[in-house]
Amino acid sequence: GPSAGAPRRSPLVTRRQRGRPAPIKMVCIRPATMDDLIAMQTTNLWCLPENYQMKYYFYHILSWPQLLQVAEDDNKKIVGYVLAKLEEESILPHGHITSLSVLRSHRKLGIASKLMRAAQKAMEEVFDAEFSSLHVRVSNRAALALYTRTLGYEILKTEPKYYADG
Repeated sequence: GPSAGAPRRSPLVTRRQRGRPAPIKMVCIRPATMDDLIAMQTTNLWCLPENYQMKYYFYHILSWPQLLQVAEDDNKKIVGYVLAKLEEESILPHGHITSLSVLRSHRKLGIASKLMRAAQKAMEEVFDAEFSSLHVRVSNRAALALYTRTLGYEILKTEPKYYADG
């Protein structure tokens, strides 16, 4: 069996459902390491309009190492990540999802929900978080469906001008 210090790996077998049959893609969800940060930043740059300097990734992994998760394919390539933290300054300490991204080639395979569930589980087990929060663009219908329908998040409010581009 795995040693106590070895990262927990959750194998995820996926298959593309629409269009041409795609080969089965093996993806492991596992805790991120320092060695993953550049690949996480690259995935962020490819997929999202909100980008972060490397020091922000370092801040997260040094402060809450259990909350950063990556999706790694069978070639050891990072194809997705979740960057999360604990909001300790609020009245109720809780988890917060800073960023979630999956490469386009690996979307619609359940990877984002697996990453989110891994981060949420760590928030509860390690930090005893009662809930987690996140921000999402009103125009991002796929993300809204993931968060509300699949993961059970509730929309609390809309924050105008939260994102730099509107």
